[in-house]
Amino acid sequence: MLVTKAIRDITMRKEAEEHLAQTEARYRGLLEAAPDAMVVVNQDGRIVLLNIRAEEQFGYPRDELLGQQVTTIIPEGFAERLIADGLRSAAEALAQEIGTGIELHGRRKNGSDFPIEIMLSPLESPDGILVTAAIRDITTRKTAEQHLAQTEARYRGLLEAAPDAMVVVNQNGRIVLLNIRAEQQFGYSRDELLGQQVTTIVPEGFAERLIADGLRSAAEALAQQIGTGIELYGRRKNGSDFPIEIMLSPLESPDGILVTAAIRDITTRKQAEAHARELSRSNEELEQFAYIASHDLQEPLRMVTSYTQLLSKRYKGKLDADADEFIAYAVDGASRMQRLIQDLLAYSHVGTKGIDLLDISSEFALHQVLTNLQDTIEQSGAQVTHGPMPVVLADEMQLIQLFQNLVGNAIKYQTGKAALVHVSAVSSGGGRWVFSVRDNGLGIDPQYFDKIFGMFQRLHRRDEFAGTGIGLAICKKIVERHGGTISVESKLGEGSVFRFTLAASNGKS
Repeated sequence: MLVTKAIRDITMRKEAEEHLAQTEARYRGLLEAAPDAMVVVNQDGRIVLLNIRAEEQFGYPRDELLGQQVTTIIPEGFAERLIADGLRSAAEALAQEIGTGIELHGRRKNGSDFPIEIMLSPLESPDGILVTAAIRDITTRKTAEQHLAQTEARYRGLLEAAPDAMVVVNQNGRIVLLNIRAEQQFGYSRDELLGQQVTTIVPEGFAERLIADGLRSAAEALAQQIGTGIELYGRRKNGSDFPIEIMLSPLESPDGILVTAAIRDITTRKQAEAHARELSRSNEELEQFAYIASHDLQEPLRMVTSYTQLLSKRYKGKLDADADEFIAYAVDGASRMQRLIQDLLAYSHVGTKGIDLLDISSEFALHQVLTNLQDTIEQSGAQVTHGPMPVVLADEMQLIQLFQNLVGNAIKYQTGKAALVHVSAVSSGGGRWVFSVRDNGLGIDPQYFDKIFGMFQRLHRRDEFAGTGIGLAICKKIVERHGGTISVESKLGEGSVFRFTLAASNGKS
């Protein structure tokens, strides 16, 4: 018996097998070292390899997954990408997804689902194309994205609910968010402004506060203005400028510091301020004119009054009746003019000649008034009483003038009966006192409550009650100079109550 042997040199095959084993070992080592779950799947959708991260992530031991369909751990979306159909090869099925992260849902052994991101990579093998899938659990990221979306939704809601135009700007000075008020205020649609430089709507002053230079950070550039109203000019789409006030507020974001700007159109306020300045200037000029005119008229009027009174004394009864009547008219007119000038002078003095406000006893001031009015009180039979009176912050001479005008009016405006006047004061809290001067006089029709505090406002004829119609205007000006208010309550035939407020001494009530 002879034996024939065919002897083949398999050195090269052994080397190839050894190289393949080494390659597989290295590949397994790479899989195990990967930070993500790694799963290798064949074209039939079966798992042929996985690493320990995949075991941990899906809750299966390795032996339970090897050979199983990948749908065991990724029910939808993954296997469909591995299977060739009549129109495409396996490679073509993979081509649309290779190199891109695919967001799907994984399923653990306990049946719970969780969001995952997969990166696919093809691998040539003797058994055909295998697909390596790097699988990352993105639960934390999805939760963060959801939280961010909710936060952004709330923030957008706050912006839209704001009463002012709201514009959010990044450090490059570009608009990244705005509300409907901003659209209305500047005349642009939202799409026209998003991504544009803020200088489109605020040409000067705003963008400069957002940009860091070589000497300071963006935060430092903002710090000088944060929390303070900045007055600048805005520009509408039609090119017209208007005054605005901006409040800046920094906002941390993943893209760096954003700045929220609340922008208010202050056109009306600026017009009111200009009107107030003009009115103040006009009032100052009017007061100056009244003071100069009344002061300069005093001397010639005093001469006219003296000579008309001299004519009355020397020639009354010596001329005819018409002459006596004419002289009487001249004396009366000169006297009334003198009282009017004196009242005008007193009115102009309230604002220009007042002294600093000091602690003053209102009871002492009232007693001074009662002394001044003693003859009037006795002749009219009036009774003037008062309750406890506080120490207030006031100009003493003006406080006396205030009481004298109010008490004097209460005594004067009567119809034959004796005046009953009561002065009182009550604390209103907050460091203020409310004074009341109550009388039983004629009363005032409510339609005239505001009118009586104006200049030259009279409700009665001169032959009924003397006066120039300036007294209550002086009272109002004195009270307002002291930071208070004055008002009246009254009914015709039932008397009146004049109330005014003054600050308590040293801010005490």
